[in-house]
Amino acid sequence: MIRVWNQMLASVLVNAIYEMKNYPVVLLNTVLSPLSFLVLIFLISGGSLLGEAILGGLIMSMFQSGVSLQADLSHLKNDFKLQEIVVGSPTRPSAYVGGMALSEIVYSSPALIILTILFALTINVPFLQVVGIVVVLLMVFLSSVALSFAFATISTDIVQSFAFSRLITVLFTALAPVYYPVTLIPEPFRFLAYLSPTTYAAQLAQHMGGLAQISPEMFGFDWAVLLIFTAVFLWVGFSRARWRDV
Repeated sequence: MIRVWNQMLASVLVNAIYEMKNYPVVLLNTVLSPLSFLVLIFLISGGSLLGEAILGGLIMSMFQSGVSLQADLSHLKNDFKLQEIVVGSPTRPSAYVGGMALSEIVYSSPALIILTILFALTINVPFLQVVGIVVVLLMVFLSSVALSFAFATISTDIVQSFAFSRLITVLFTALAPVYYPVTLIPEPFRFLAYLSPTTYAAQLAQHMGGLAQISPEMFGFDWAVLLIFTAVFLWVGFSRARWRDV
């Protein structure tokens, strides 16, 4: 256990702390991406969708953290051949990916801290509902990490990884109704939104945050769909990824 923790800590130090300390300007992207959408939705709605925008920012930050893992893993695999070293070492894939995933959370911590403070100041809900929202955010993160791992192990170039990352982030957090209620989408096109797992995550978070009301049946359905999406992404990520075939 101590060895696994040390391996994960090394990933955090190399992939997060080093960049945060030596290149603080790179943190602007992780902060500005979710906050820029928040400000935009706040201005357009006249402040009425502030709560939804804050929850959307948290969802985007967690999803973007997981997706960013793809570029970092691809860079280390293709440019530094680190994955070949890890494959030949006693390090398990779970410890390697777990440490890298944790580093992405640390890297995104400035945005997460700001959004958490805004959440505490504007959304007052019981502790149990806060726990539910945290669980939703963790499921979003796990899903994006699994997809990132799969894409990273088959990616052959860092440019290709950046393209995948940007495309996935736009599809799942910018175009999906994360920062606003899905009910604002015209009915004929609403089915497209439900193709994204982040739609169910946002709907659950908005309900538990007291910002939208859904029926008990829909609440259970959203949890079931989000669990299925997460399980499928994890299966794809860790069973189909080419870990040793590098």
